[in-house]
Amino acid sequence: MLRRLIQLYIGLALYGVSTAMFVRADLGADPWNVFHLGVASLLSMNIGLVIIATGVLVLLFWIPLRQRPGLGTVSNVIVLGLTADATLAILPPLESLVARSALLAAAIVVNALATGMYIGAGFGAGPRDGLMTGLHARTGWSVRVIRTTIELSVLVIGVLLGGTFGVGTVLYALAIGPLIQLCLPWFRQPSGTRSAAVIS
Repeated sequence: MLRRLIQLYIGLALYGVSTAMFVRADLGADPWNVFHLGVASLLSMNIGLVIIATGVLVLLFWIPLRQRPGLGTVSNVIVLGLTADATLAILPPLESLVARSALLAAAIVVNALATGMYIGAGFGAGPRDGLMTGLHARTGWSVRVIRTTIELSVLVIGVLLGGTFGVGTVLYALAIGPLIQLCLPWFRQPSGTRSAAVIS
């Protein structure tokens, strides 16, 4: 249990770090962070606070879907935003395109490692993944259709609000699945309940 808890919180912290790396690379982020960046830009808020507020809002949608949050769910809401803001406070903006490109590549890898650690710990789905699985359970719609619809919706809204869409968004979409598939077996821990969904 202790090992799983340590793995959970390291994974969540690294996910927040990867979010900050996407921001500093400024070459495009994953769909949810494009949304977070758009809202942060519109409301002049720290992205970490937006991540936390969005997580809480998404959890409210769990109620009619009869989803039950776990330790990983609640921790996700808090830890991602705090570590993203903390990392941004110490990671300066970069001017060089080469440095930003390297940071983008590193962000994708760190994100995959973080996701593997978080899922492998087996403490429940994140708010966004729980929304997906809850909709699937209540409607019977394909997980792929639901996931794609949610991701495209938040991406479009994020872009319209001024979020950073770019080559990083495309690279993330192409690389994250295979990378998580590679990383997940490294971190899978014995657990009675394990989420197969991916943070996003």
